[in-house]
Amino acid sequence: MEATLYVRWALLILTGVHSELIYVPALRHHGVEGTPLLLSVETRFPLDAVDVQGTWSHTRPSGARTTLVTFTKDTAITDMTYRGRLLLRQPNASLLIRRLTLEDEGVYHLSLNIEFHNQTGRVIKQERAMHVTVDVPVSTPVVAKTPAYAVVEDKANVTLSCSVERGTRVAFRWLRDNAALGPSDRYHLSADSSTLLVSPVRKEDRGAYRCVASNAVSRAQHSSAVELNVYYGPYNLEVNSGQGLRTGEVFTINPGELAFFECRADSNPPNSYVWISKSRNSTQVITEGPRLEVVSYRLAQAEEYTCRAFNNATQKQDEAQFTLVVASLGTGKEKHTAEGGAVSPLAVIIVCSLFVIGCMLLFFLRRSCHPKRVLMNIYNRPLSEQKRPHRSGHEDATEDFGIYEFVSIPGKMESAQASCRSLARLESVQDAHTTIYDVIRHVPETPSHSLLK
Repeated sequence: MEATLYVRWALLILTGVHSELIYVPALRHHGVEGTPLLLSVETRFPLDAVDVQGTWSHTRPSGARTTLVTFTKDTAITDMTYRGRLLLRQPNASLLIRRLTLEDEGVYHLSLNIEFHNQTGRVIKQERAMHVTVDVPVSTPVVAKTPAYAVVEDKANVTLSCSVERGTRVAFRWLRDNAALGPSDRYHLSADSSTLLVSPVRKEDRGAYRCVASNAVSRAQHSSAVELNVYYGPYNLEVNSGQGLRTGEVFTINPGELAFFECRADSNPPNSYVWISKSRNSTQVITEGPRLEVVSYRLAQAEEYTCRAFNNATQKQDEAQFTLVVASLGTGKEKHTAEGGAVSPLAVIIVCSLFVIGCMLLFFLRRSCHPKRVLMNIYNRPLSEQKRPHRSGHEDATEDFGIYEFVSIPGKMESAQASCRSLARLESVQDAHTTIYDVIRHVPETPSHSLLK
């Protein structure tokens, strides 16, 4: 390292360039009041090969200059007024300020005379100047609003002032709802941006205002939010209803329908509302408030209505007019209008359900009313036996005694088109006759005595 310094020093001497004999890492320092600050200097020559003589001086912003330290390689003499506050660090001639005050701000000048042992009588002069600022950290800013109460749009101005309890060289910025604000046609800033004037105030100026304060030695500090309340309106007045059909400014409702109308507008503070009825013969105030109730059967003809909104703070008003017509809209008119004539899903479900139920009824009816099965149930024997021919002879009179039943079945027995109701009736009749037949068949074997009696 020392050999390198000798080579560099020899080159500088030979070339006559002396600007690199000393090096200052920083020419500007931002100091904080009450903290130490080091003005660092680095030498780029071998100290044992030179003689050094130098001074540190301080020039205040006012222009007054004071010599702080005079030194050589071996000694240092400090100005008596700075004893205990300054320290010269040998061998590089760096200067330490132990505790900064606001009076320490200014320009610090280092003057250094260098004489190399092998060139006696030749003195090389080196000078450096360092700018030092001393700042106080910024405290939390506070915002004051004038006037403190709510203001009316287009009629008032608002002044917002930002201040800090501590801090030097403070830079101010303004935010509204966390969005940065800058100068504009209605936003005017003071020279240091600590004051914001809004002139005139409008609806869009509502919001939470904050001030941001900072300086070179402290982070940005945000103030508490200050709300700006602006009276405005009424704007965008309109009338709406959930009943009937609307076409432009005409509302159509069904006869006998009870209709409700809502009047709304953008306003601060909220508006007061008045409903006015206009007919051919008269104009009258019918109710107050944002809601109007109309019973259709009381209307003999189309009638005009007006909703009037009034803002007591801004002294402004607006009106919305519409015509109410009573006419039959048909069942579900509103739904068809809204859905573009689409078939109701409920109707589709009902039709499909009826179709399925019909098919199921037809299936069970066919199974329970088959003609051949009914006849089988009536006689409880095969049809071939019921078609058997009757004996014409009278082998035994006792066998023929009794009451005979005759059943006449229209058409063919096997016909699938026989009435299920007739067959059921036939079955009930057969049951009754069979009972009579069974009782008479068991008469004693001497029927002559019974008949005589």
